[in-house]
Amino acid sequence: MVQRVREAQVVAEGEVIGAIGHGLCVLVGVAAADSTAEAELLSRKVLGLRVFDDEAGHMNRSLDDVGGALLVVSQFTLHADCRHGRRPSFTAAAPAPQARALYEHFVSVARVAGATVETGRFQARMTLALVNDGPVTLLLDTAELRAA
Repeated sequence: MVQRVREAQVVAEGEVIGAIGHGLCVLVGVAAADSTAEAELLSRKVLGLRVFDDEAGHMNRSLDDVGGALLVVSQFTLHADCRHGRRPSFTAAAPAPQARALYEHFVSVARVAGATVETGRFQARMTLALVNDGPVTLLLDTAELRAA
């Protein structure tokens, strides 16, 4: 889940652990079937998204074009299955060790590409505050990106 933001911050245990101004807030959910290939594909896709306005007001600029930053937060609940009953099932989400490695790989790929990246804290209970700009919110699925 990618949201264009004017600002965003994540807090854990009463401490701001990541904060950005203009940029993208990225909630990363890792599926059990994901690998480093998906983390790399998704990171490159997010960095290249042209979702920022140009001088004509059209979404033609990328994060780098506007000097924006990323706030990346792990979010296993994106893989919740709510089809049966009232309690979500999270069996499609990757186990914590795999999810942590792929989340960190996503962040590393973005940093190597030159992006300014702030993060949440893996497996921590966090609060996330953001000002969505637009609003612009996109749901990216690596299975769909590979099929395109």
